Amino acid sequence: MPSPSQSLYDIEVRDIDGNLFTMERYRGRVLLVVNVASRCGHTPQYAALETLYRAHRRAGFVVLGFPCNQFGRQEPGTDAEVRAFCSRVYGVTFPMFSKIDVNGPGAHPLYRILKAQKKGIFGSDRVKWNFTKFLVGRAGAVLRRYAPGKPPAAIEPDVVAALASAA
Repeated sequence: MPSPSQSLYDIEVRDIDGNLFTMERYRGRVLLVVNVASRCGHTPQYAALETLYRAHRRAGFVVLGFPCNQFGRQEPGTDAEVRAFCSRVYGVTFPMFSKIDVNGPGAHPLYRILKAQKKGIFGSDRVKWNFTKFLVGRAGAVLRRYAPGKPPAAIEPDVVAALASAA
């Protein structure tokens, strides 16, 4: 469990190219954090996530893709294979990260914080499947959590509202 004093911005992440840095890089921006997979029924959401990112990135919005192989082994590739797939098939330009676990004892600290701040259906903290989305406001607090089937276009009004807010 994350420390109550630990900020989302203190968390270290590794991008898909192997570079390690803290989430501090994203302070003051609105984030959509998504656990992604390349062999999932929701994989076509990559295109819609990219569209959403391109539409609002100049206003301070960033989509962060975290590949995860915990659900039906739908992300079996290496980081290099994931990067190549996302670029070739969906033209992804938003930041992608090294593969992580989002549940269980090996859950990445970022996901521990996200899940602690915004529970899922029936108060569960478990991520149920690939393409679960967390909308994080400019101050680093989780504003909303979306089920995997929620299309990115349906989230756009919440993104616009978060971008207009100082929080």
